[in-house]
Amino acid sequence: MTQEQTQGMAQTTRPGHKRALLIIGAGPAGLSAARAAAQAGWHITVVDDNPAPGGQIWRGGPGAAPQPVSRSLQADLAALPQVRLLCGTRVVAAQGPGALLLENAEHAWLQAFDALILCTGARELMLPFPGWTLPGVTGAGALQALIKSGLPVHGQRIVLAGGGPLLLAAAASARRAGAHVLRVAEQASAAQIARFSAGLWRWPGKVFQALGLLSTQYRSGIHVIAAQGAQRVEAVQLRQGARDYTLACDRLAVGFGLVPNAELGRLLRCATAEDADGKTVVAVDTRQATSLPGVFAAGECTGAGGVERAMAEGRIAGLAATGQTVPQQALAERTHWAAFGKHVAEHFVLAPALSGLARPDTIFCRCEDVVFADVAACTGWTEAKLATRCGMGACQGRVCGAAAQHLWGWQAPSPRPPLVPARVGTLGLMAEENASLTISPATYPPCP
Repeated sequence: MTQEQTQGMAQTTRPGHKRALLIIGAGPAGLSAARAAAQAGWHITVVDDNPAPGGQIWRGGPGAAPQPVSRSLQADLAALPQVRLLCGTRVVAAQGPGALLLENAEHAWLQAFDALILCTGARELMLPFPGWTLPGVTGAGALQALIKSGLPVHGQRIVLAGGGPLLLAAAASARRAGAHVLRVAEQASAAQIARFSAGLWRWPGKVFQALGLLSTQYRSGIHVIAAQGAQRVEAVQLRQGARDYTLACDRLAVGFGLVPNAELGRLLRCATAEDADGKTVVAVDTRQATSLPGVFAAGECTGAGGVERAMAEGRIAGLAATGQTVPQQALAERTHWAAFGKHVAEHFVLAPALSGLARPDTIFCRCEDVVFADVAACTGWTEAKLATRCGMGACQGRVCGAAAQHLWGWQAPSPRPPLVPARVGTLGLMAEENASLTISPATYPPCP
């Protein structure tokens, strides 16, 4: 978009229509933003690419217990006729000032807005190690999502390895589903865990939550070395200090932290920043406003910090985007939970050893089967793409790009449309520069 287009984005209006707010993401931040914004009487559309609302943390399914907070938010929004929830819907591109090109399983359309809130969440950081592409090896959050979606793991032997509280949450989900959790291998040292625990008094609810997730198989100062197996994972090799040992298992779930989904913000040319871990986030001010007029951001695309922080930021963004007053209590709540996010980040810093797990022949880009040695020989992300096709597969560098940024500090180039694989007809609509801006018809079904 041109500078003139972005400057006029917040002023885009359509005679005969209510002012329109578009929220991308139906997780804790997006749902909280919609409920806060609804008080202003705007037309609100919430879009999410998952089949049901809730985001990753509140993902529903046959293996998931309903979350009371999520259920309450969704019930409140369902009772409001001015709020429309569209799931199974993806953002393909930005189309002129004040519109995004959206696509679902049946249609593509231009969704106009007067204000936009990005609540695009985060994804898992995956670092390459020998055997990480074997079937049965997933992210820790991915395992949790699969279990919630109904993956049968009863009786299976599962090892979790990596860093951060997500390991304990995923392990608890696996145990509830009847799996045998053999080990929860936390790479942080015992001293780091002790300091983290000692500081939890500021967030009493987290103390009780942690106690409920504790496992007798939890060990600190351990990290994965390799996954082993022929057709799928059969064992995992772990290192604790100077000792290596192997556990036979049916599944391995690894988690090395989260990567903010900042691609849409970058596509819109919102200013970005780096968080304490050096990850790219969408930069916002105290009102959750980005550098682009009329565009706000909330939740983990602005930095990982947990569900409470995401909800607080979503509420602020919803109020600010619709011109409502943001109460001091909301700002104080955000500050309180942002401090918790910082506390987690400070005490679960990834050990340098995790950057040296890959061997020369370890797959680095799993979409294009590019090995670690070929990528490591390059001087930057652009050279790696040109010389090896790294990052040019289906995920468009979302997995290997995040790993390259962690390992070498490479910043991926600004994303270009389409953001996701799209149908030919959708791409044709993207090319129609003079296509009229419309609010998507009411015939597009809402989420269940």
